[in-house]
Amino acid sequence: MEYDVLIIGGGIAGMESAINLGDAGYKVLLVEKEPSIGGKMILLSKVFPTLDCASCISTPKMAETAHHPNITTMTYAEVMEVRKDGNGFSARILKKPKYVNESACTGCQECERACPVNVEHDEFNFDLVGRKAVYIPFPQAIPKVAVVDIDNCILCGACERACPADAIDFTQEPEELDVNVRSVIVATGFRLFPAERKPQYGFGKFKNVINAMQMDRLLAPTRPFNTVLRPSDGKEAENIAYVLCTGSRDRTVGNPLCSQICCMYSIKQAQLILGALPLADVTLYYMDIRAYGKGYEEFFKQTRDMGVQFVKGRVAKIEELENGNLILRYEDIENGGRVQEAEHDMVVLSVGLLPTPEVASIFKGEKLELDDYYYVKQVDEDLSPARTSIEGVFVAGTAYGPKDIPDTILSAGAASAEAIAYMETTRRQK
Repeated sequence: MEYDVLIIGGGIAGMESAINLGDAGYKVLLVEKEPSIGGKMILLSKVFPTLDCASCISTPKMAETAHHPNITTMTYAEVMEVRKDGNGFSARILKKPKYVNESACTGCQECERACPVNVEHDEFNFDLVGRKAVYIPFPQAIPKVAVVDIDNCILCGACERACPADAIDFTQEPEELDVNVRSVIVATGFRLFPAERKPQYGFGKFKNVINAMQMDRLLAPTRPFNTVLRPSDGKEAENIAYVLCTGSRDRTVGNPLCSQICCMYSIKQAQLILGALPLADVTLYYMDIRAYGKGYEEFFKQTRDMGVQFVKGRVAKIEELENGNLILRYEDIENGGRVQEAEHDMVVLSVGLLPTPEVASIFKGEKLELDDYYYVKQVDEDLSPARTSIEGVFVAGTAYGPKDIPDTILSAGAASAEAIAYMETTRRQK
């Protein structure tokens, strides 16, 4: 198979790059390792500072990507190897079996309702609830096709019997595909900092300590519950604390960088909580508020004026009481640096962003260089921001550093433009 551009990653950066290239007439192969395109943006409630609906922005992008005549999307697949081949590249792709015939599946979810196996972890809702062993990832998934979690499947055949389209196919096997492309765009996104690496905060130990992505799921239109509930007892939270810079600006966990978005997504969530729970108290414990973008400072001030408390101080430790409430011990910077304690019934850890350095191992023959913080290195940040150490390979989005959604979309535009320039230059050289 031959395409003009291979895009690794189907988040907002990958989709934006693909649409730009497809509209310009280039044939694009977009490979996403998850069962659906959309990345992390489709999981969010709203975006800051406008509080526009995140899925209302990303769902049309997903649909345009999936139905564009010049874009081929390959989900539940991974790029295993990319090699430079003259002015182009050869790539090997592993397509994992969904054990469902994609062309036959209608997304009716009858298989999901019939499945007797309950799996504890639902990746879409960040483990707040469970799911079945056969499932559709989330309501707006594209493609809206069921996936069989074969590791938890007991092969009882209930899904096969329930499927009206006869789409369940347990004979599927992993498939390797070889493709040739003229250019590559790396849009592998970021990883969330695993809050377990800060054991003093009790994430995974204290039920009412959650991370910010879990809170975003509790606030989203497709939320697992009808309101913001404490995981321990299902009660509505009344006094919520945020611990900013969890895993950011922290050399003790190997991540000295500011993640750029944590202040603002915490402020966004605070506003949304006040809308969902008008009587709730919300407190943000912060090191510095970095409201650097257009409208961000005004958004911060608006939130403060709405009654959200901002406490400048680093939280040292979180302890749990018998009733599930939590005691935060912190240094109160604005009151002489004294050690203070405060009680809250729910704590949200504003986790930072981490790179995806494993993408470098995909490239064989020539080395894809990483920077000092293990993001993809920009070799000419000022004049050619998407260019990498391999000629013809470009980078978009948070694959080369933390950034918000507008900057991610801008970087995707740069990557697609530079890929077009490279392909046209090499075409004229033939």
